[in-house]
Amino acid sequence: MRLDIYRRSESDGKFSYLAVPESRNIPEEATNTDWEVEARAFEIDDNADQLPDFQIDNLSGQIAEKGYAMTALQ
Repeated sequence: MRLDIYRRSESDGKFSYLAVPESRNIPEEATNTDWEVEARAFEIDDNADQLPDFQIDNLSGQIAEKGYAMTALQ
């Protein structure tokens, strides 16, 4: 599977990440924030359920439910 990864700046120099299947637009409910491209066509195993480099858990579940996956806010 290939994903486009976006990031946005949070407080204390941290980032949140958004993973969207390649070539899909950022979903409307997520476009109200300033997302910057982090990586295009980022390839991962089709069975991967985490993106540890981007602090994204439940990857396939989030994409199935919402069409995208995000970093969990702490």
